[in-house]
Amino acid sequence: MPRVNNGALVGLLAVIAGLTGCDTAPAVPDTAPSETARAQRLGLMTSLPLYWPLGAEIADLAAGVPPTWQKAALAPDWELYPLDTLSPVPGLSPDAPEVDPLAGLTRIAVIQPRGLSPADNVALDTWVRAGGRLLLVLDPALTGEYDLPLGDPRRPVDAALVPPVVARWGMAISFDEAQAAADRTARFGAAPLPLALAGQISLPDPAAADCTLLADGAAARCAVGKGQVTVIADAAVFEHDELAGEGGAILRQVVSAALP
Repeated sequence: MPRVNNGALVGLLAVIAGLTGCDTAPAVPDTAPSETARAQRLGLMTSLPLYWPLGAEIADLAAGVPPTWQKAALAPDWELYPLDTLSPVPGLSPDAPEVDPLAGLTRIAVIQPRGLSPADNVALDTWVRAGGRLLLVLDPALTGEYDLPLGDPRRPVDAALVPPVVARWGMAISFDEAQAAADRTARFGAAPLPLALAGQISLPDPAAADCTLLADGAAARCAVGKGQVTVIADAAVFEHDELAGEGGAILRQVVSAALP
């Protein structure tokens, strides 16, 4: 998904919703989700085709497109709110205040992002330490097939860039290129976590945060300030519907386990 101004993105989604007559554009969150709501609001930043289908154009979105299998799988539990930035952006008019894309969000999933700016790193760290719960998925070698040429801005990031904030939280991610290519499953709390060419998480700075390795080292959970960070060094469950369980049941378990 090409990077655009977040305020413009929200406006575009509102226009699309008006054209299609359906609830495809979430409003800018101003309060935490109600405990009685059917689905919790989940901020989502990703280069993967999770929210919109791969290669979708603006005209396609305006005409209305079926939800991706990932979005449909998560819908019972999560109301996805797309994020293009994590740091405040200027308002839509010169006299408008800045827009904080994280305002009102208590849970965020950053899955194979295109790269976080220095301001994004600072905003994310501040948000987590204030009590936010983050799922951060950084896959060093995607295994999905994407029918878009290299360099196309809609193509997912094949190898995730590890943002500096990961080291600030006491973690590092490495990749063993000699590992077997076969899919495998590791335990992620009570959930099974499908893995395919996963990265390995280590804890070189134990004093930085209270971290526990999970899923044979392919994941870690850290208490950071008042918040919590769960890092997964593999995106297979978000890429392959055959690994995500019937109706995406395993995908839902993984996300729920990461964001309790």
